[in-house]
Amino acid sequence: MSADQPTVLVVEDEPAQREVLAYNLEAEGFRVSKAANGEEAMLLVDEDSPDIIVLDWMMPNLSGIEVCRRLKTRSDTRSIPIIMLSARSEEIDKVRGLETGADDYVVKPYSIVELMARVRTQLRRVRPATVGIRLEFADIVLDSETHKVSRDSKPLKLGPTEFRLLSTFMEKPGRVWSREQLLDRVWGRDIYVDTRTVDVHIGRLRKALTQYGGDDPVRTVRGAGYALG
Repeated sequence: MSADQPTVLVVEDEPAQREVLAYNLEAEGFRVSKAANGEEAMLLVDEDSPDIIVLDWMMPNLSGIEVCRRLKTRSDTRSIPIIMLSARSEEIDKVRGLETGADDYVVKPYSIVELMARVRTQLRRVRPATVGIRLEFADIVLDSETHKVSRDSKPLKLGPTEFRLLSTFMEKPGRVWSREQLLDRVWGRDIYVDTRTVDVHIGRLRKALTQYGGDDPVRTVRGAGYALG
């Protein structure tokens, strides 16, 4: 499983619905984690922060709307897009769902094709490189579809790991990434890699970005990690 695949957390108490959603998302190339209730969803978010959450409204004990409210009031989870699924088609319910912080609202029964399109729309906002978007930062251009990178219109040669590192940085310029966060995003949680490996690949990325001269755009933040710009 490629580490740069976006992770979708599916929260649905109906086992059949949960499996259908997971199957279709995996077929589209996403990593999927599954929760059968709101409490499990909160634990999974803390363990492995997903890129996006598909969340059922009607669940026993901790409802989807309450999960959404809690996640959107926390600074560390506020920016995770949430697509709310609900059998409630009334306008007032949709408004309530969106006011609680949901980024999108899909009424059951829904078309799987439409839901997949909405997942991609939300991902385009938070992880553009994973959905084939061209990213630009200063004079650096990264095309995630063709896997090409250029600086000042000159093509750069990057290895696959350096390419994933750069796309991570370019999705959120200025954000400081710790070595552990970069390991999770670029190498994946299932692979054991020493944090010093991150430094080695950052060194290679810097060398590639400055091969024709120009400033090194990757900043070392002492005691914290690395950032672009």
